[in-house]
Amino acid sequence: MEENIIIKDMEETNVWWTKDFPTLEYKSRDLYPEIKKFMKTRQIVAITGLRRVGKTTMMFKFIKEYIGTGFSKQNIFYFSFDDYSSVRIDEIIDIYKKLFNKDLRSENYLFVFDEVQKIKNWGEQLKRIYDVYPRIKFLISGSESLFIRRKSRESLAGRIFEFKLNPLNFKEYLNFKDKKFDNLVLQCDEILREFNNFLMCNGFPELIDKEPEIIKKYMREGVIDKILYHDMSEVFEVKNLVVIRKIFDIIYNNPGQIIELQQFAGEVGITRHLLSEYLEYLEESFLIKKLYNYSKNARKTQRRLKKYYTTLLNPLLIKDNFAKIFEQALVIHSNADFFWRDAYKNEVDIIKTDPLIAIEIKSGEIKGGNLKSLKKFIEKFKPKRAIVLSYKTEREIESIKVIPAWKWLLESKSP
Repeated sequence: MEENIIIKDMEETNVWWTKDFPTLEYKSRDLYPEIKKFMKTRQIVAITGLRRVGKTTMMFKFIKEYIGTGFSKQNIFYFSFDDYSSVRIDEIIDIYKKLFNKDLRSENYLFVFDEVQKIKNWGEQLKRIYDVYPRIKFLISGSESLFIRRKSRESLAGRIFEFKLNPLNFKEYLNFKDKKFDNLVLQCDEILREFNNFLMCNGFPELIDKEPEIIKKYMREGVIDKILYHDMSEVFEVKNLVVIRKIFDIIYNNPGQIIELQQFAGEVGITRHLLSEYLEYLEESFLIKKLYNYSKNARKTQRRLKKYYTTLLNPLLIKDNFAKIFEQALVIHSNADFFWRDAYKNEVDIIKTDPLIAIEIKSGEIKGGNLKSLKKFIEKFKPKRAIVLSYKTEREIESIKVIPAWKWLLESKSP
């Protein structure tokens, strides 16, 4: 690629080199102060997550903050590798050095590299630069897990801190809409309307208040297709993208499936081993989430059947199968790792550990009789707490608290 094209791109994206920092529409995210704590450390700070969740905006927020402290504007360098996967990182840095005649050992710098996983062997390249230039602070991002390849993890061991930026949670969603509720009881109906809108937009900032048809098209073409057909093929050696798409669609259209690998592999026409690989690829790309069947015995937990959800809610199911979407949303936003199901098909939706907490999800009518599975779990495992997350019911049934899901999401990050 011609150097003058890269320089032109640098000048267009690093406008603060010659002008005032442009207006930045940034709304508070819970992760920002967590990352900020590590911006003064020597280590590389990495932000990962799905496409379009706000990683780049957050990076520009850090750039703006650096400028606000009096940091030299020309010592702050942003570059996106989204369209430059064939270049080397050191080539880009050399162009920057020549542009300003910089000695990278004599001053402090902030280098912000977006979509760095597009570069082949990016970890090894960055490690060498990191070791040679100790006065550069690196802030990087990637749409998939940056540590998919074991080599990258090993080469950067001790040199990097990774943070995952998720789609908006319900608190952040309300903040993006400038919505504040002083009385949760009196304003319950309005909160529920916002909660429904929150489920529809999937927590993507750009989809807030958009029409359902726009949301469906955006999710399909702007997020899912780009990850499956563009990002994934660059990171993994995928033999059959059509089959990966089929696996994703099966889970997307029926989230919360308990999958028996041999049977499922037969359904999609591949081997059990290849199915395991493809499920791992989807998981590493943040497109699906796997829940283990809880047991006190860790080996039993690993061997048991697992439950799979897509991390994205299917807008087409919200109207036709709200109960399933309601469950899926709360599994995702609770960051659950376990469910529970015994040989008699008693099942509890979410099991949190350390401390042990059991959570049942019910979008419809709630009676003592349909809490049989939760009671079985309580009897068997004696959890510290057991609750039911409802759509809008709030009461207590036989010492089990029933809490509206929106209220639980607003009051705490986890139960």
